[in-house]
Amino acid sequence: MRMTNKIMQNNSLYNINNNKQLVDKLSTQMSTNKKITRPSDDPVIAVRALRLRSDVAQITQYHEKNAEDAKSWLKVTSDALDTTTEVLRKMTEQATRGAEDDLGYDNLEIIVTQLKSLRDEYYSTGNVDFAGRYIFTGYRTNSTLTYTEDATEEYKIYEKLDVSAVDTLNYTTIGDLKGISKENYDPTTATQPGEDENNIVNGDIYRIMLSYDDLKNAADGQNLTIEYVSNETTVPPQTTPLVQPADIIYMSSTANPNPYEAIQDPANAGKAILIPETGELLLGKDLYDAQFNINKTPQTSPLTAESQIRISYDKNTWKKGDMRPQHYFECTKKNPDGTSIDYNWSKDESTNPPTNYISMNGESQIIEYDVGYNQKIRVNTLANEVFSMGMDRVIDDLENALSKLKEIDTARTNLKHMMDGIKEGEPGYENIKATYAAADKAYTYIRHNMQKKFEHLISQVEGFQSNANVAVTDSGTRADRLDLIINRLSTQKTTFKTLQSANEDIDVTEVTVQLTSMDNSYNSALMATSKILQNSLMNYL
Repeated sequence: MRMTNKIMQNNSLYNINNNKQLVDKLSTQMSTNKKITRPSDDPVIAVRALRLRSDVAQITQYHEKNAEDAKSWLKVTSDALDTTTEVLRKMTEQATRGAEDDLGYDNLEIIVTQLKSLRDEYYSTGNVDFAGRYIFTGYRTNSTLTYTEDATEEYKIYEKLDVSAVDTLNYTTIGDLKGISKENYDPTTATQPGEDENNIVNGDIYRIMLSYDDLKNAADGQNLTIEYVSNETTVPPQTTPLVQPADIIYMSSTANPNPYEAIQDPANAGKAILIPETGELLLGKDLYDAQFNINKTPQTSPLTAESQIRISYDKNTWKKGDMRPQHYFECTKKNPDGTSIDYNWSKDESTNPPTNYISMNGESQIIEYDVGYNQKIRVNTLANEVFSMGMDRVIDDLENALSKLKEIDTARTNLKHMMDGIKEGEPGYENIKATYAAADKAYTYIRHNMQKKFEHLISQVEGFQSNANVAVTDSGTRADRLDLIINRLSTQKTTFKTLQSANEDIDVTEVTVQLTSMDNSYNSALMATSKILQNSLMNYL
């Protein structure tokens, strides 16, 4: 092959250009600290870089955002649960004090007032929020657990119970002792109000305490139904009335005779009485034995211990502190414009067993956070796992019992003052003595019932405390697990960033040596080429 000066010049320029490109590549790597600036520089590194960057971005999202958000949510929940358990502990202390049988009305009133205050704090804790999202209300994070002010909203509520919901209310008939005083009782006149010990009757009444009081009354359109699920295999499940509508009586607590005395009338033994003001459903003895008593021999009740009882009723007035029904029950809100909103209803009747609304266990509204590859963690605790509707009703029942105790305590005090003003043997002495004995007997019955209610409250609060402890344990377990996940994510993040750096970043020392070497080569090439370019064939002619 014939080598000419032109070929030598071209080869020299080509080599100089290659050196220049290598110098440029190395200087670019030095300035960017990256091995490549475009995918074509090294496709293998480029593909691996995309994968590693995606992994690092995901781990960063899990570690710095999702996991931290979940941790904050669990911390707020933990603080709220700690408050709840402390409130329940104080309630147990107050209930234990109230169970002492030597306390008078004044001391009991103070205890009940404190219990009401603790109850309000118990439920208000359920309104705790995290970053504007209420933490105990499931998917409805924009809704408080309780009403924060009085409201008028009409709901049809479907409450699910079993036979254990039927309890007994101890009731003492005090007759004309209520409101007795020297202004309306003259012991010297036989026709004046007065009672004998034989007229003081104490007994138990079968009752179901609904979850709400202040229900709609009959005049406003109350439509209460009492049914049980008689066949769960049909679509929808077959229900059968436990009490016929004609056997349900709506009666105000101020009626005369009052509902508690009316249900003991043999004429009402087969009926049920709803007291809208208190939310109590009183059951006549015959009705109870025929439909609700599963221990009667022979048993006539169609129920078993597992049977689901469904009671529907209407409520349209709400006080501050009342629990919102959509967090606990299947219910339908009736809007003023005639439309309605269904809450917690199941539209899928293909389930086995099929239901036309959700089971007694309630609707599961679990909120989970993605905190790792194919890894989720639950962050929320549901209201029905901590805040029992029963707390409100137990305190209400205790308050009603205290009101009854106040009535008889006032009557007994008035009679004692009147008796102190009459000497033995004077006209009316025997009458007032007999009336006072009746009042004292009634007081003994009612005070003993009050003590039993405090003892019942202790066991109830212990049950609520047990639920709260379970919730605390579950929340703490999730928090501990999240801490482990966060630690692992931190390690993974470091590992993947190290891999990313090893794949993308240059070795500065090595590149510096290469750049220096290439720069020397470039300068040497320039010097050699300058000598070559100085000579041509004409220099030898």
